[in-house]
Amino acid sequence: MFEELDIAPPVLKALVQNGITEPTDVQAEVIPKLLEGKDLLVSAQTGSGKTVAFVLPIISQFNQTPSPKTGTRALILAPTRELARQIFHVCQQLGSGIRVRNFIITGGASFQEQAAALRKTPDIVIATPGRLKEHLARGTVDLSDIEYLVLDEADRMLDMGFRDDVAAIAEHCPAERQTLMFSATLEHKGVLAIAKTLLTDPETVSLHVARSVPENIQQQYLVAHDDAFKEKLLHALLAQAEDQQVIVFTNTIAKAESLQSKLRSGTRRCGLLHGNLTQEERNAVVSGMRDGRFRTLVTTDVAARGLDLPNVGLVINFDLARKGDEYLHRVGRTGRAGQPGLAICLIAPNEWNLMATVQKYLSTAFKRIELPGLKSSYQGPAKVRASGKAYGKKKPKKGKTTDKAKAKKRTPARPSRPKRPDAESDGFKPLKRKKEE
Repeated sequence: MFEELDIAPPVLKALVQNGITEPTDVQAEVIPKLLEGKDLLVSAQTGSGKTVAFVLPIISQFNQTPSPKTGTRALILAPTRELARQIFHVCQQLGSGIRVRNFIITGGASFQEQAAALRKTPDIVIATPGRLKEHLARGTVDLSDIEYLVLDEADRMLDMGFRDDVAAIAEHCPAERQTLMFSATLEHKGVLAIAKTLLTDPETVSLHVARSVPENIQQQYLVAHDDAFKEKLLHALLAQAEDQQVIVFTNTIAKAESLQSKLRSGTRRCGLLHGNLTQEERNAVVSGMRDGRFRTLVTTDVAARGLDLPNVGLVINFDLARKGDEYLHRVGRTGRAGQPGLAICLIAPNEWNLMATVQKYLSTAFKRIELPGLKSSYQGPAKVRASGKAYGKKKPKKGKTTDKAKAKKRTPARPSRPKRPDAESDGFKPLKRKKEE
């Protein structure tokens, strides 16, 4: 119970008001260690409640211990705007009954308005690295009183190229701060490297097997011979999930826009989310999913991390994710906080081997299903290897001569072109005057 974790009463009340009564595994492990003042390196599954694990004790500490100084007390860095807004939303929920001011700094918003809000010195700043570094360069933010530095989704931040920005931001924070780093995996070399420079004698908390989908999420797949057939399968799946919220993932913005335009013509309201939308448009779509105005969201991987939508019962991969990590975060949008979830992949012929790679990466197997009245002309490869990939032509090994190359070597060389005849032999030799006899 949260009462046993030394949480301030007003914050406990906010937990109850938001329907949070029992701590998850990551919360039970992280909160006591954070309250002890330890630096932490944490790896936990997506949807495990890690945001509450660091926001809750920080806000509770602020309520119990007045600030010895006047500056911002906590800085939380997130790789994407969506994740930053999700963290801000949790801060607002848990800090509703106490005087803890939160502010969010991301791109896509007015720089001047942000600078004006920062002059009021919020207690907690949630930011993306790029925009925060701009404020530091202009002198519009002061991090000299930071007590807590939190790096959420650290692996994603490094993959997006924010390593130098994060290091530069950390240099503006006091050395005696408490630093917390959260990552989907601790196998990421970059995470361990930056942890050595930013964390002091950290304690490691790892609550799951790396590269694993939570057991409460079922994983299935359907085969499809082309995108047109995938669309038929998609409509059928949405009809079956009439009472659930559904997220549909694609690999491109163009395909997301095309699918959304086709789906919104029906009775089911459908939102669209991708990187080319303005921040106001993104916020409106996410709010629409949260308040139930949208039951379907078509999106790219921009929504694979950072969206906490507790009512999503089904994730459909219209296009299979290109990497195992991205697949892992996609399916993590369902089955939040231990609720049952379902993830279904629509697999075209050119995605079969990719599916085999993802299954191997996650050490799992997807269950094949069929929908009544919808049978694809593609039923999978006729023969598969032990790896699960389809049999095909093997690529020649380097240094080994192929039969084609050998045949080319046996082909006789083309005869060389005959030399161009000189002027005398081709009849165009200049005429000579005959010698007089």
